[in-house]
Amino acid sequence: EVQLVESGGGSVQAGGSLRLSCVASGYTYSNYCMGWFRQGSGPEREGVAVIDSDGGTCYADSVKGRFTISQNNAKNTLYLQMDSLKPEDTAMYYCAADTVFWWLLPKYRYWGQGTQVAVSS
Repeated sequence: EVQLVESGGGSVQAGGSLRLSCVASGYTYSNYCMGWFRQGSGPEREGVAVIDSDGGTCYADSVKGRFTISQNNAKNTLYLQMDSLKPEDTAMYYCAADTVFWWLLPKYRYWGQGTQVAVSS
């Protein structure tokens, strides 16, 4: 059974930093493409940053230069380093995985339960 467990969310002031982690289990991590998505007050789940099985990355324009996605295959863990946080980054952040690289589209097969990020001005 594939499981994704996020952690690292919290409350921070604008300009601050957080690092999210997603621990994966139940599959061969290195064969999968992974990503971070978020859902704020709107109905759509937005792609934030994704990484393919070769380590190639893609970021939403709204986070380029501020967020960094990375992974540790030995630990089956995906990270999202978030710097220069803004109030508009406030959302529930989800980790996702699939053998298919869906770029920033929320079509990944497996999802975690999410971790909340709140940024105050």
